[in-house]
Amino acid sequence: MAEILVVVTSNAEFGDTDQPTGFWLEELAAPYYALLEAGHQLTLSSPLGGQAPIDPGSCEEDQLTAKARRFLRDAEAMAQLADTQPLIDIEARDYDAVFYPGGHGPLWDLYDHAHSIALIEEMFADGKPVATVCHGAAVLLQARTDDGAPLVAGRRMTSFSNSEEQAVGLDQQVPYLLEDELTSLGAIYSKAEDWSDHCVVDGNLITGQNPASSASVAAALHAYLQR
Repeated sequence: MAEILVVVTSNAEFGDTDQPTGFWLEELAAPYYALLEAGHQLTLSSPLGGQAPIDPGSCEEDQLTAKARRFLRDAEAMAQLADTQPLIDIEARDYDAVFYPGGHGPLWDLYDHAHSIALIEEMFADGKPVATVCHGAAVLLQARTDDGAPLVAGRRMTSFSNSEEQAVGLDQQVPYLLEDELTSLGAIYSKAEDWSDHCVVDGNLITGQNPASSASVAAALHAYLQR
C-alpha cells in the first residue's frame, strides 16, 4: 500500500474570461477508484485547498463515464473533493507518488505554482513516480532536475495534443499548447490518434494523453509502485 498525493486545480475560470473550467472529472474518477481498489491511500490536494472545481464540460451527458457517474454519487469522494488540502501544507516526504489530473485549469494555476514544482522536483529526484494525464502535464513545464535542466528534457512522454486542442476549438484561447511547450523543452513527445488511449512510462515519469488514458496512467502508476 502506498500513500499517493493527488493534486487537482483550484482554477475555475478559463483565463480572464467568464468561461468555466476546472479539472476533468474522468481524469480524477478513473484513477481514484483504480488506485483505491488496488489498496493505496489517496490524499486530495489543490493550490487553494477546500472545494476543487469540476469542469462542467466533463459532466455533460456525452462525457460522463461510468467512473465519473460513480464519483458524483459517492458521498465520501465528493466530501474529499470539497475539502482538499492546501498544497502549501503538503510535504513530499509523506508520499510515495504524486498524480496530477488535467482539465484546462492547471494551465493557469499549477504550471508555475512554486510549492507544486518543489514537490515534483523532490519526489522525482527521490525516484518516486510523478504521473500526469492530459493538461496535467502543465505542472512539469517549470520543473528542473538537480543539474538545472528541464525535468522533461530527453524524457519520453505525452500530454493533450495540439490536434485535440484544435478539435475542441480552444487552440487559439489557451495560454500555450502543451505539445509545443514540452517539445521546446526537449521532451521526446509522442501521441496516438485523437481521443485514443496513450500512456507513456519513462522511468518514474508516467504521462497520459487525454481522458481516455486516465485508467492506463493509474495502472502504470500502480505497477511502478509494485516494483
